Amino acid sequence: MIYILQKARHNEESDPMEESKTDDAIYASELLPKSSSGPVALSVSRAKQLISLYTMVQNPNMTHLEISELVVLPPLWIRCDGSDPEHTCWLGAEPLKAGNKITGINFYMVTCDGPTADKTCFANLEELKMAHKMKHHSSIVMTKGSAQYELIRAAAIEDTIVESESNIYVDITWNTVNKILETPPLISAATLNITLESGDPRSPVYQLYRELQFLLALAEGLKTGVTEWPEPLESESAVELVQEFLTDLKNKLDRFCMSENKNETEKIKSDTAVVDSSIKSIFSERGDLDFAEQLWCKMRSVSSYQELIECFTLIIKSLEHGEIQPWIHQGSSSLLSKLIKQSYHGKIEVVSLSGITPIQMLLEIGLDKMKKDYVSFFIGQELATLTYLDYFISTSVDLQEQVHRVQKLHHMLEIMVSCTVLLQFKHENLFPLTQICMKYYKENPLNEKHAFQLPIRPAAVKKFYQNDHPEIWKVDMSSGHGQKEVKTTWQISTNPPVEHMTSNNTGLFSDSTVNGSSEERMYFITMAKCSQVHFT
Repeated sequence: MIYILQKARHNEESDPMEESKTDDAIYASELLPKSSSGPVALSVSRAKQLISLYTMVQNPNMTHLEISELVVLPPLWIRCDGSDPEHTCWLGAEPLKAGNKITGINFYMVTCDGPTADKTCFANLEELKMAHKMKHHSSIVMTKGSAQYELIRAAAIEDTIVESESNIYVDITWNTVNKILETPPLISAATLNITLESGDPRSPVYQLYRELQFLLALAEGLKTGVTEWPEPLESESAVELVQEFLTDLKNKLDRFCMSENKNETEKIKSDTAVVDSSIKSIFSERGDLDFAEQLWCKMRSVSSYQELIECFTLIIKSLEHGEIQPWIHQGSSSLLSKLIKQSYHGKIEVVSLSGITPIQMLLEIGLDKMKKDYVSFFIGQELATLTYLDYFISTSVDLQEQVHRVQKLHHMLEIMVSCTVLLQFKHENLFPLTQICMKYYKENPLNEKHAFQLPIRPAAVKKFYQNDHPEIWKVDMSSGHGQKEVKTTWQISTNPPVEHMTSNNTGLFSDSTVNGSSEERMYFITMAKCSQVHFT
């Protein structure tokens, strides 16, 4: 646990006299009232006073304070407004302990300047190391580097920009830094951080995403009783498409005609998912769609409840009259599959096409079809076994939970396809990434903001960052060991490192680009230093 202190916000309805008394009051961060305008920092002088008080009450040499029992407090961090010449944004203090006894205090100071594109403002590594040695009387200084690069922008398809929460970053760490802003060596440790939002129109699986959205609309309609029907995707109505499909089945009486039906099915499917040949090799439409799955492809264009009833009326009549005897996959548990199996014996039960029944029937065949699509991909790419996928395709839970698990499958599919298309990942990286995603989704609800982390060799993604500017680049300089270890950190970042200074001190971050150019990357420059005071 740590304490984070900042200036208290005034309550607009409070007594003005009371406000004047609490002008410099502070709260632990968890007790602050929620506000969209961000935290408010204290003046640097006030923060230093609080750090002094924090230190005094823990100093065993302060006997005049007559503290009966010294208590070791959690670390303290105070937001500062950068009003001093160094632009201090944080002051911190942390007790040094030997068992339960406090022996001293570690003090921290974080300063920030920028943003600027002027690289002459950047520090020199040798000068930083020398300053650290002089400050801490160290003979040896160890250095450790870290950098973060954004890969999804560097590997963007056709340089198009789509508003999205998706991002793929690589975080790289290495020992022994030789110069500021050096490119990480290939022997570094790297971790890929993947946050992907489904539904990018550029995605090779966008058509499947649209199928999923229709499935979600049906599930919501089943739950609330109100279904939002999508705009028709075909020029023909769903009733016309189903009627043509049934008529075609009636006219195909031999095996030759059955093979023609397969070819026709493939033609229809290719019309609904036009992607180039390289994409098809990643995620291809299945060629083994059964009767119910082909019906789903026709009925995705249903645009009203009445149209849905008309479609199922046509299907059930054809089954009742024995006009068709379609095949279906084994293991299908939908009501329509049950009726089809009954039709093989010449008699099917009466189904009342009213209430939520038609919606549930369509939802069931859509679920069956989409589950098989995802299973086909993960097994076909040798990324998972059927046993490992069982949780996601189980029918032992209710329909709403089944739909939720199918959403998880789709999100994982989007991640795998994006990494294949954008980063040219092979099986050696896709397989462990799949295991990481599946483990997470077996234990957690759908969360497209979650960052999936994959340890990776830098060589696998080097071509995407080696000529790019980092989002963050940092060097840590340290000396000493254990509690006597002291550290100095120098960092540049494209985003502000502290929220309270950007919201309240925008004048501090107002540097323009060099020579008025907007082409240079703008960076915030952050410096963190520490010092120690020992009580004994």
